[in-house]
Amino acid sequence: MTEGVKPNRGSEPPSRDGRRTRWTKHRQERRAEFVEAAMCVLAEIGPEFGIEQVAVEAGVTKPVLYRHFSDKADLVEAMGERATEILLDRLIPALNSEEAPLPRIRKSIDAVLGTLEEYPNLYWVLARQGHGGDAVVRADKEIIATALSALLGDYLRAFGLDSGAAEPWAYGVVGLVQNTAEWWLERRSMSRDSVTEYLTTLVWAAIDGFARQRDVVIDPNVPLEINRVIQLSPGSTSGARSGTPDTDPTGTDAEPGSGQR
Repeated sequence: MTEGVKPNRGSEPPSRDGRRTRWTKHRQERRAEFVEAAMCVLAEIGPEFGIEQVAVEAGVTKPVLYRHFSDKADLVEAMGERATEILLDRLIPALNSEEAPLPRIRKSIDAVLGTLEEYPNLYWVLARQGHGGDAVVRADKEIIATALSALLGDYLRAFGLDSGAAEPWAYGVVGLVQNTAEWWLERRSMSRDSVTEYLTTLVWAAIDGFARQRDVVIDPNVPLEINRVIQLSPGSTSGARSGTPDTDPTGTDAEPGSGQR
């Protein structure tokens, strides 16, 4: 071996990739902290909050905040992503609960109303204040409707029924719940429990009527022998937005149409 020449060990010396990864993680953590600060300011001040107020809440200067968000619209979009996480963390377990149809519907609707009740200003800033937040609301509706469509389609097929109604039905239910929720947030003329119960009754009446027209009778207070659950793409909600939710059948010993008749 030539003197002074180091042998090739077959690998490059450590690069800066590790530091780059750590820096990326640090930026993500800082962005998350600033989003939480912004949500606190929004809850206290309302949709007209400013970047400077967020900086004060976060204990940093505006230039530091602008290293992580290009403008208010960028911050609002990040807040929308956080809102999606919160909503889906509550809604999907409710939709997937192994309960009778009626309490399952009730829990799902209450999960939506409960989230909006806890974060009303966040909903308004996303839905009506521009800054790109309306795109987040539309994306959330698409996620929920697509997931619900898959769920309904599975159940319709399990009962030996045409699943063609699943998609328009799902979008109709999502629109009904969202429009009623907006009305309720503005008026507050009745309790959340009352609104939940009215919506639950309407949704169940549609399901029951559809089934009975096809000679299928489902007991609303008895769990179905087959259970279908929604599985969104693992990881972040951005992944869920770009993918199509799958449903996972459990209780496979049950034959199609073997629910309560």
